[in-house]
Amino acid sequence: MRPIVIASDIHGSSFYCRKLIDAIHREDARRVFLLGDILYHGPRNELPRDYNPKAVIAMLNGLVTPVYGVRGNCDAEVDQMVLNFPIMSESCWIDCGWRMIFATHGHIYNENHLPPLSPGDILLHGHTHVPVWKLLGDDSYYVNPGSVSLPKENSPHSYMTLQDGKLMWKDLDGTLFHTMNV
Repeated sequence: MRPIVIASDIHGSSFYCRKLIDAIHREDARRVFLLGDILYHGPRNELPRDYNPKAVIAMLNGLVTPVYGVRGNCDAEVDQMVLNFPIMSESCWIDCGWRMIFATHGHIYNENHLPPLSPGDILLHGHTHVPVWKLLGDDSYYVNPGSVSLPKENSPHSYMTLQDGKLMWKDLDGTLFHTMNV
């Protein structure tokens, strides 16, 4: 089965959004899931390379691959007015068979304020700009794809794929760093 590409924190960078689009095509993604902070850089972040929210809008709206998302702390209702895919939900559940993934941005629910997880569930969020694979206990995990445009703690510009029961963390060039069976 073709993968789902999962990414977070584009923050209006047309340069890194283009690299993400290239990765989406290279992966032959059947869907794209964005974990928020799509168009704006936010007051605590530096301007990302080639900051151009209008170009990011055009690139994402131009995708043939279906795009879904959740709302980040830098996303606003006006963003939904210009994007042709949903981004206003704070969270959603993704069914992976025997595990469920709780997807959110991370500014509300995170490893310090957990959503209602059952044993085996996965908390998936961005927001911190740092990739994470961490056991929470009870066979539950916290997973973070890092940031497309503004990675922190010397991590690469990155994304994840979900395919055939595996989450895979990759840099924007497609180099695989970690795999987790879900």
